[in-house]
Amino acid sequence: MTRLLLAMIMLLCWPTQPLHARDAAQAVPEDRQILVLLRSTPARYRADTQYGGGDYGEAARRAALIRRARRIARAHEVEYLDVWPMPILQLDCLILAAPDADSVQALADAIARDDDVEWAQPVRLYRTLQGAKPYNDTLYDDLPYNDPLFPVAPAARQWKLAELHRIATGKGVSIAVIDTGIDVGHPDLAGQVSTQRDFAPTHAAQAERHGTEVAGVIAAKANNRIGMVGVSPGARLLALRACWQSGAARGAVCDSLSLAKALHFAIERDVQVINMSLSGPPDRLLGALIDRGLARRMSIVASVDPAAANGGFPASHTGVIAVADAASGGVPAGAMRAPGSDIPTTRPEGKWHLVTGSSFAAAHVAGLVALMREQRKRGTPGARPLKPTTGQDALIDPRASLIRTDARCSSDCAASRRRQR
Repeated sequence: MTRLLLAMIMLLCWPTQPLHARDAAQAVPEDRQILVLLRSTPARYRADTQYGGGDYGEAARRAALIRRARRIARAHEVEYLDVWPMPILQLDCLILAAPDADSVQALADAIARDDDVEWAQPVRLYRTLQGAKPYNDTLYDDLPYNDPLFPVAPAARQWKLAELHRIATGKGVSIAVIDTGIDVGHPDLAGQVSTQRDFAPTHAAQAERHGTEVAGVIAAKANNRIGMVGVSPGARLLALRACWQSGAARGAVCDSLSLAKALHFAIERDVQVINMSLSGPPDRLLGALIDRGLARRMSIVASVDPAAANGGFPASHTGVIAVADAASGGVPAGAMRAPGSDIPTTRPEGKWHLVTGSSFAAAHVAGLVALMREQRKRGTPGARPLKPTTGQDALIDPRASLIRTDARCSSDCAASRRRQR
């Protein structure tokens, strides 16, 4: 009875939502936070229980982890904020706070020298990559869909999107959108989001512009007589909020801890595609999670920052599909170019507008990968891997990657495929 009572007390003291930072972290700015990674200690096992699941052994392990975190914090005169288990990497993450932003890197370096620490790093900031091009409401004739904004979409013309959708729509493919909050009730997105999580709870949750815009490019519904059509309208999205709108009207910011939590969640759930329309400095923890996702054969798509070395991170990370706006310059070698200018998409509060930026070029490719994954799942012959494009005017030719010659492929698309051989 005593042991059972102890286990219950420890479970009550442990946060019921371990992926969310506790109240202690809410008042600490990201530029003061330090992530300390420890090798996980194995959960205890008893003959009358199982590993984990909130049993006595797991509660004891978590209580011990908190004690370790507090000891490290005291030894280095920093503030303990939270702990976060990361079973995907077999690591535990401690979240500590430096007295001020100027001392973060030095304290992280000092903590990293402790014998039981794998590594320590400052929390880093990332930004989404959208432009500020004005709205243009010009429409075109001959609609293959009844969605009025469909003909405005560059992909409708350049990719012949309606023809691609006769072959695949992304059905059965899951895409994790790691971004700001998505308006899941938007009429072009309602029913398209299967899972919604908030990994940035210290910033007020809401339906935000960037995430809603990216989600629309990827998976807006087709033939519902409103708005536009996503590249993969048959796919289902995981709306993983790891970024938040900043003070700027269009800007959004993320940090490495919120991104790591979202990545970990997506990998645990075996999603097939992960979209990260954002960029920032290289990060060891995020890199380790990306590598784990790639090892599980997930496709990870990221937007290129033309102002950053090698296109910025995570686009520069080996194995990530890096995508730039076809209209931008300074694209690194190996990056792909996709439509990223004057893209019609969804906006919170049931609205639509045009957007520009490599964030939306990456969203196009995430949708295209979903089409290819559906085709591959069906065992359809003829799909080819995406290849980097070169030259200022070069664009991905999705038909060369996706379309096969069959009853659903017109003579025009069959000719396109023959030209690519």
